[in-house]
Amino acid sequence: MAWSLFIAAFLGALMGIERSMAGKQAGMRTYALVSLGSCVFVCVGTLASYLFVGNFVGVNPLQIAGSIAIGIGFIGSGLAVLRGDHHAELTTASGIWVVAGVGMACGFGFYTLAIATTAIAVAVLSLFLRVENKIRRKNPPQYPLQ
Repeated sequence: MAWSLFIAAFLGALMGIERSMAGKQAGMRTYALVSLGSCVFVCVGTLASYLFVGNFVGVNPLQIAGSIAIGIGFIGSGLAVLRGDHHAELTTASGIWVVAGVGMACGFGFYTLAIATTAIAVAVLSLFLRVENKIRRKNPPQYPLQ
C-alpha cells in the first residue's frame, strides 16, 4: 500500500501543476495532499475490513470512499462560495473532487484507472481552456463571465 500512497501523491501533483501554472491557490501541493489523503482513507478502510472481520461487521471500504466524495464536495463548494466578489473557482473545486477520486483509485489498487483519470483531467484543465478562449474570442458572451 506504500506504493499506492506514492502514486496517489504523484498523480495528484501532476494534476495540480496546471492549477499552479494558472496562478490558482490550490496547486500541486493541495492536489497531491487531497489525492494522498483519499488514498490513505481507502487503505485504512481496506485494511480495517480485513483486520477486523468478525469484530466490526459494518466496516466497509466503499462507505469510506463515498464519505470521501461527499467531504471533498463540501470542501469544493466552500471554495467556490467563499471567493466573495472574485470569480468562482468552480474549475479548481471540480479538480479537487476529481483528484480525490484519483487517490481513492490508488488506494484500491486501480492504478490504470488513476493514471487514465489523471491524463484526462490534465487534458481537460489545459487543452479545454484554450478551446474555450478561442470560442469566447470569436463569440463574446452576452453576459459577464464569473
